This record gives sequence, C-alpha cells and structure tokens, in this order.
Amino acid sequence: MQIRHSALVALTLCATMQAVAQTSWLPLWSKESWLLDRLEIKAQSNTALNLNTAKPYMRAAMVAVADSLWGQLQQQNNPLALSGVDQYNLQRLQANSSEYSRYKAADMPAWRSKRPWGKGFFATSANMLEVDKPNFYLSINPAMAYQRSFESDYSNPVYFRALGATGRGLIGKKVAFQFLATANGEQGPLQFRQMVAANGAVPGYTRFDSIDGNKAYQYLDFRGSITASVNKYIQVQVGYDQQTIGNGYRSLLLSNFAPSALFVKLNTRIWKLNYTNLYMQLQPVAGPDHSGRFGNKYAAMHHLSLQATKWLNIGLFEGIIFGRSRGYDISYMLPLIFYRSIEQQNGSPDNANIGFDFKANVARRLQVYGQLMLDEFVKDEVIGGRRKWWGNKQGIQLGAKYVDAFGIKNLDLQAEMNQIRPFMYQFRDTTGAYAHALQPLAHPLGANLRELIGIARYQPTNRLYFFARVNWWKQGLDSAGFNFGANPNELYNPVSAGGTRPRGDNFPLFAGMPATGLNAQLTASYELKENLFVELGAMLRRYQETGKAAVNTTLISAGIRWNMFRRDYDY
Repeated sequence: MQIRHSALVALTLCATMQAVAQTSWLPLWSKESWLLDRLEIKAQSNTALNLNTAKPYMRAAMVAVADSLWGQLQQQNNPLALSGVDQYNLQRLQANSSEYSRYKAADMPAWRSKRPWGKGFFATSANMLEVDKPNFYLSINPAMAYQRSFESDYSNPVYFRALGATGRGLIGKKVAFQFLATANGEQGPLQFRQMVAANGAVPGYTRFDSIDGNKAYQYLDFRGSITASVNKYIQVQVGYDQQTIGNGYRSLLLSNFAPSALFVKLNTRIWKLNYTNLYMQLQPVAGPDHSGRFGNKYAAMHHLSLQATKWLNIGLFEGIIFGRSRGYDISYMLPLIFYRSIEQQNGSPDNANIGFDFKANVARRLQVYGQLMLDEFVKDEVIGGRRKWWGNKQGIQLGAKYVDAFGIKNLDLQAEMNQIRPFMYQFRDTTGAYAHALQPLAHPLGANLRELIGIARYQPTNRLYFFARVNWWKQGLDSAGFNFGANPNELYNPVSAGGTRPRGDNFPLFAGMPATGLNAQLTASYELKENLFVELGAMLRRYQETGKAAVNTTLISAGIRWNMFRRDYDY
C-alpha cells in the first residue's frame, strides 16, 4: 500500500494544527552548539542534554536547561564550575531563544540593545525585528555572508556570498515556524571544484546555475519548517532542511553534508528515551534542471536514544533508502517496527542499514563516543574468515572530547577516527544509493577510507573565538575503470552482470588506487555584535594519489557573516 508524498505532507500539516505545544530548532551551525557540548560533559548526568544525538537541538529543551543553570548562578551556586565566558554564552543562548525562557528582556539587562531604533527594531541585541505578544512571537533578522579567499596557484577569485533573511515565530503557543532564505554565489577552492566535476553537483545544494564561464555557481538556499506537539512528549515537524545523527565531527549514519531535503519528523522524548522518526524525499540527481522531474527516491530512518546510566547513552539506528514510481511506501511510516523486518516481509529490493552509537561522559571533563554502521552483514562470511569479502560492509567511528583541557578554561580538544569499508554506501541501483542529489548522506568522501581528525576550540574572551582542525585520510579510489567501493553514486554490480565491480573477494581497506590527504584549518572569529562575526582564516591542503605528484594548496580567507554559517571545505 502506498501514498502520494504530497498527500502525506498535507495530512501531517493538518495534524499539527491540533497540537497544543511546540518548539523551534537551533540551526546546526549555531554558536550555541559548542556551549551545549560543554554543558553536557560538565553536567555528566543531565538527561535533557545527553539525549541529543539526533540533531538539530530543540530550542525549548535547551533553554530550559539554560534557565535552570542561570537560576542557580543567581543564587551564587555554580555546580558546573562555569567560567565567566560560559556564563556569558549561557545568557546569549537565552537571549537568542528568549521566547522559550522564563526570563524576559526587562529582567535581563544584557539582552537589551544599547541603541534601539524604535518599537520592535533592535530592541534586543539578538534581533533586528522582534514582536513579543502573549499569543504571537516573531523575530526577523538579516542573513548575509561574504568570504573572500586567495588560493595558491589559482588566478581566479575564490569566494562565497549569501544575502537574505532568517526568522522564526510562534502562533498561539501552538505552532512554531522558522526559515532561512538566501541567494548565494560561490567559486570554491580546488577540492570544491574537483567534487563538482566528479559528482555534477555543488556540495550541499541541489539546483544551481553555472556562471562566469562555468567557473562559479549561483543558487538559492531555502530552509524552513513548521513544528507543533501532539502532546508534551511528541513533536511533529514538517520542513525542508538538513538533519544529522551523531555526536562527532563526522557522522556515519546521517550527516549535514548532503543538501537539504523535504522531510517529516516525529520526535518523542519521554523518561530516558528520545525516539526520532524521519521520513525524507531525496533526489537521485542534481543540476540546473528546474523542472523538478528528478524521479522518485525516499528515505525512512529512525533513531532510538536511551540514557542507559547517568553517564552512558546508547542508540540504535535503522534506515531504508528506496524508490517508488507511485509515491511513498506507507509501510515504512510505521514508527515502532523494525524497518529491516518490513523490508524483508515486503520482499522489496530496498537498501536497508542498521547502526549503533554511544557516548559516555567521564569525570565532568571527558566524553568518549562512537558509531557503528552495518549493511549486508553476513555472519558466516565474516566470521568464517572472508573479512575481505566485498559484502563485508561496515563503518566505525571512535572519538573523544576533552573540555577545559589541561586546566585552561574554555579550551576544548577533540580527536576522532573514522573507518569505512569498501561499498558501504553503494547499491545495485541509483534509487537505493546512500546519497542525495549525487552527494553522500554520511561521510563527505564516501567509503573505503580511514580518517583521523584533531580539533581545538578556544574562547579566551566573550567575543573572541579560535578554531583549529586537522584531518588526515587515506582512501582507495576507483582504478582502470573498475569500482572499488569509494563513491556512493557507483553501482556495486559485478562485471559478470554488466557492472564494474571487478571481483567478489579480496577487497581490503584501501583497495583500488590508494590516495592520501591532509587538510589543516585555522580560523579566528570576533563577534562585533550579536551574531555578526568578522573572520580570518588559513587552510593548508596536501593531496596525493599513488604514482602521481602531490598537489599542495594554500587558502587565505577573510570574511564577515551575520546570522549565517561559515562555508568550510573540510574534505
């Protein structure tokens, strides 16, 4: 039994109108994410924070945590040993989501603007326009970014620009909405250009137009959603945006590298459980075709997060990628039954995956986390000794975060390892590939790789931020026209069946043509006013394929952004 996707969205929108409560969501790139990571580790056993594996964060839940901590601080009680910078960031979290706080601007001098323009305009430092009535809340802000870079051995300018608006609101305390709409132009560095050439897609976006002799691209970026609550435990969200599942810098389950997608999400939070059901409409292709006739491809995913102990969180993930000519398969909408079982009972050819994750907070200073992703795991093949069998597909992540490292306040370190076997995200046809608009749904580089990442974040004062990242990777690439399992867009069909997979066995990690890469970045940001940053950065990248000369590039950047994310090229 199947249902048209448009009908699904319409019915869900109608259902949200009957909801009694709501929350909007913090953007994935929000500056508050770093603070929330710190608070989770420092609190160690706060269930509201520990259940945040499926992201974005719920504003209402996070502000409730901030309000509780702020109340304790006002009573001269600082159980988490928050630094002065932490306390400043805590106030900014409240101010940037003030509609959910029990405090008001009249009681919080730090929230108020020093130079208001008039009624509603810049009355608070967080918003250009703010309307706060008993049954209606609205905030509107400009969204803009301009980042200009100079790349070694490349004469054309490298830039990213965006101009538009962002906003959010509440209607009758029953419905929440939010949006970001910008017109963008971009001419990226070498790895960006190589990825566009390889995939025929601009990283992170679906439709685009080539300009400046096919050297640059312009595109519209719209993200938005409507959220309401069935009851105080269940949130229903309908929108077009990015999602991610995980606690690390990368995610092997679902990342925000791929473009935004049309989705319906049910999030249930009760007791020590957070259960997320995500239904998405994906695109098998990308490009300048504006007809919207991209074919039919869908995803059904769920993630169950359990706070097993006060300090340990474990999670279970399941996902199906599938295509249907007549619309969404309604059997995959059942929220409480294993998708793999449904897929087998239907006798369908869909791509089913399962995954596990965990995170453990230790001594209020350290978090250890990890993920395991499995696809077509056949016990007899793997345990029987055929570890290099092509169908032995899995990915593993291990990482750690260390806050206030070596006793230095607001210096946080992170280390992470990702390893993904060949063919992990491939399928026998394009509709089942673990990709959206020809871009990976998980790791940006695909599979058949090992990656090591080191990150340092430091905020010495209220408005000054430093970020440093180094990632090294080794990957096996396709060679001589054969598929060695790196690119999710390739099909894993064997040569004997008309495909390009050369054999059925002897696929160790890095099979094919080995390549290594090193990408190091340093960024300094200063917040001139709320959410308005000026930035300087440098990136060094070295990439070498076996038998070829190494390619070294240097990128020096300067930029300004207001209520926008920084465009990074971390691959």
